[in-house]
Amino acid sequence: MIVSFIQASARAEPAARAPLHAMLTLLLAAVSILAAAASTHHPHPFDPLSPAELTAVRDAVLASPLVPARPLTFHYVGLDEPDKPDVLFYAYGNSTSSSRAALPRRAFVIARAGGESHELRVDVTNAAAPSVLAHAIHHGAGFPILTLEEQFAAVALPPAHPPFIESVRRRGVDMADVLCAAFPVGWFGDLPGEERRVVKLLCFVAGATANFYARPLEGVTLVVDLDRMAIVGYMDKVVVPVPKAKGTDYRTGKTGPPYAGRTPAPGVVVQPEGRGFQIDGHFVRWANWEFHVGFDMRAGTVISLATIHDAEAGGRRRVLYRGFVSEVFVPYMDPAEEWYYRTFLDAGEYGLGLSAFPLQPGADCPANAAYLDGYYAGQDGKPVEKKNIICVFERYAGDVAWRHTEAGFPDRLITEVRPDVSLVVRMVVSSGNYDYILDWEFKTSGSIKFTVSLTGLLEVKGTAYTHADQITEDAHGTLVAENTLAVYHDHYITYHLDLDVDGTNNSFVKNTIATKRNVAGTPRRSYWTVRRDVAETEADAQVDVNAAPADLLVVNPNKRTRMGNEVGYRVIPGGATAASVLDDDDYPQRRASYCKKQVRVTPYRKAEKWAPGLYADQSTGDDGLVAWSEKNRAVRNEDIVLWYTVGIHHIPYQDDFPVMPTVSGGFELRPANFFERNPLLTTRPPGLDQPPLVNCSCTGDPR
Repeated sequence: MIVSFIQASARAEPAARAPLHAMLTLLLAAVSILAAAASTHHPHPFDPLSPAELTAVRDAVLASPLVPARPLTFHYVGLDEPDKPDVLFYAYGNSTSSSRAALPRRAFVIARAGGESHELRVDVTNAAAPSVLAHAIHHGAGFPILTLEEQFAAVALPPAHPPFIESVRRRGVDMADVLCAAFPVGWFGDLPGEERRVVKLLCFVAGATANFYARPLEGVTLVVDLDRMAIVGYMDKVVVPVPKAKGTDYRTGKTGPPYAGRTPAPGVVVQPEGRGFQIDGHFVRWANWEFHVGFDMRAGTVISLATIHDAEAGGRRRVLYRGFVSEVFVPYMDPAEEWYYRTFLDAGEYGLGLSAFPLQPGADCPANAAYLDGYYAGQDGKPVEKKNIICVFERYAGDVAWRHTEAGFPDRLITEVRPDVSLVVRMVVSSGNYDYILDWEFKTSGSIKFTVSLTGLLEVKGTAYTHADQITEDAHGTLVAENTLAVYHDHYITYHLDLDVDGTNNSFVKNTIATKRNVAGTPRRSYWTVRRDVAETEADAQVDVNAAPADLLVVNPNKRTRMGNEVGYRVIPGGATAASVLDDDDYPQRRASYCKKQVRVTPYRKAEKWAPGLYADQSTGDDGLVAWSEKNRAVRNEDIVLWYTVGIHHIPYQDDFPVMPTVSGGFELRPANFFERNPLLTTRPPGLDQPPLVNCSCTGDPR
């Protein structure tokens, strides 16, 4: 029609062109309005804040008279998700996606101004007119996440500090080779009101190596007041040799002679029909799974609304409402003055999302991966883009999903095999010297595997020792090179998993394996059976997975299979099941006391997200997972949250130096009477369109 109007206007006499031009203008305007309406996009309630929304949050906070002090710095800006019933109605209500009413878009902000931590909730439903809905000042213990900008400002101070200049000179080191890093100070019994927002700076020597962590200026500690951005404390306690640079670099071409063994042949992932998954905004759809992928500057990857299609039931079934890594606790085991406070809470002090960096295609993720970007608010509140921060890919590892060979027939051999393919969502967090590869792996069997892989650089201590035979006392670590001790430490990665197995109300069940004596009169003397315990309260649902063999389940007591079994999911511990062995009264243990048990269950509360509490820096343990659990609330047939902690006691070895080969641990959520039968029974066998192999029966339903 528009083309016809243009043609008619061109052919018309000059006097008649004006009305045609007017009509054409109106028509174009109408088309523009319709196009704009068609392109209007209501964000999903779990979509992370967009750059426009982050900008609107900044504008609203800076314009608000509720926080008049300046300067004002932004430490956390995250999605303040709507109430759970509203999200559930939005996601699973009867209305079609096109008729759903958009839910309010709100942000939760922690900002520092006037020496105080301000909490604000900001409405950005209309990003052009944002408004501050609520404001409060935090008066308890603890401080918010350290910003990247203030860390950079702090580490720029030492080269101009005269005592530090002298310390560097005494060690015969060139100041141009010195790098420093900011370390949280932890909490060690300070009285309320005495806390200062400080960090300790530890310094290292780079020089001829990129691995400056391997060359500490041992004994030198600076204390920086972050609110004043000034050095307020200095210590140079001991002088030991700075470890040599030789043999510490991990970069290509810097690691010495080439590998003497045979190099494995290169492999290529080939998908002739393209990727088997689709990404629509933040939703991922693959095989029988559908879920939402978000990003948070503290938690990193956030997985929400994970549902699985059940072909026999004829629809989608709910599994996980929302899940993320709540905290990463890393305490070191050297009680010396320069080391005792190194008890990191990587999510709450540094931010896992802040510490994630762009993934390297073909290395961090295979060639068939797709990538998602993330955005966070910088210290000034302006949006900062993180490219390729999450990757999604199908994994073909050569594993078997299920198989059986039947040789019982005298005249034939029957073999049925199905290869295993899974979908992985990956983020890599480089928190200082360590790298954490965090995988969510979705399997067509209905399982979700959680894998934490550790690599990166050891945190080492400078020492006078040059040979292990010289060590005659507890050195708190392993001598991995001359003048270099790798200190013992732990890693505890705690997941927050709001499971909604086939609905909101779930229970936690512990099926303990118990040995029985046989009294049936047969020759057997013993057997084992199952004692089933359903947790009534939070205290009942705390589990040390190493204590006794048991199956742990989250079940829906209101839904049963045709056989009468409660539908559920098993919690299967994998490798890395360590629990903290620190004394209960030790200050780091009090801050992260949840690490004494790998499994905990709490009733769902929207505000209960972070295992050490909202304010992790210098936290005291008074506001966190254990403090909440002490209320001993009911958890049977309730909306519950599962907390699972992957734990690793790390005794370093020379093989971990100068860069550590990947070590992995994790756990699995696996269907337990969730399906009526194996959901993979009807999956298509490979090569279905090819003639069957000799002595192989491939009779699966090609669905």
